[in-house]
Amino acid sequence: MMADGNLAHGPVLDPRKFRDPDVTADGEQRAVVALTRLETLWFNTGSLCNIACANCYMDSNPRNDRLAYITRAEVVGFLDEIAENTLPVREIAFTGGEPFMNPDLPEILEDCLARGFSTLVLTNAMKPLHHKRPALLSLRKRFGHALSLRVSMDHFTPERHEAIRGSATWAPMLEGLKWLAANDFKVAVAGRTCWHESEADSRLGYAAVFAGEGIMVDAWDPAALVLFPEMDDGLDVPEITVRCWDILGVAPETMMCATSRMVVKRKGAAHPAVVPCTLLPYDPAFELGPDLASAGKVVKLNHPHCARFCVLGGASCSPS
Repeated sequence: MMADGNLAHGPVLDPRKFRDPDVTADGEQRAVVALTRLETLWFNTGSLCNIACANCYMDSNPRNDRLAYITRAEVVGFLDEIAENTLPVREIAFTGGEPFMNPDLPEILEDCLARGFSTLVLTNAMKPLHHKRPALLSLRKRFGHALSLRVSMDHFTPERHEAIRGSATWAPMLEGLKWLAANDFKVAVAGRTCWHESEADSRLGYAAVFAGEGIMVDAWDPAALVLFPEMDDGLDVPEITVRCWDILGVAPETMMCATSRMVVKRKGAAHPAVVPCTLLPYDPAFELGPDLASAGKVVKLNHPHCARFCVLGGASCSPS
């Protein structure tokens, strides 16, 4: 975690937790989530990023190549599987790393959009995106708002944004966001909630920035400004048992892994693999198989991110 004294801290994770995929440390049956309907398919484009953010759950940075660049041909293979099996996928989404560092991304986006999918890219809107502006303009002209981009603005002040993203990251991010908005791209913004601010205060702060910079994003729309709970798998969090669904008033079918899967390409692997969601790209225990046909297994909520982000945080990376 960063040195900023306002960031969230807490007790370290109890080492007895999240050890057994079926049973919690207290001996209770661990909660699971079934895939009810595959609506969103994510691709991790590769773990390399042009910057190194503090507390990045992906550990993305300019040196982390644990996830290789996924290729256009590999993505097309999954799009073909969707078509051949008439799967109910509506949305294709891309995360990283920084997706625009993947040299195949413009062609991959074209393939997805040409097949009629709503297509989302998560980006820091910095130099890698700037280099793809002509390709992006062509895609927007052809496919309109079927293509959307979600830009990471970790806080509405330059100081706190750069406390996470590093020095000199605010201005290029803002330039990229303003360029997207000025060119009529469908844009959303993702922020973080690690400063103990109320949601209303956060949205007011973002709204002021958007108004001052002429950025047409509705800060009061939770789909347009997504405020994510913090994730730190070293901090303690309750394990989720089958009883928790009723106790918390949460339904398992509302979890991200009930309707989503993500494709990753591990460095040195012969082919991509499918994992439950965007939050668990590295752990081999969560690998479901090489294709969508094998990705329907139930997901055992045996990771701190499952509890903190999804069940207790009520968050989802999905575009809708």
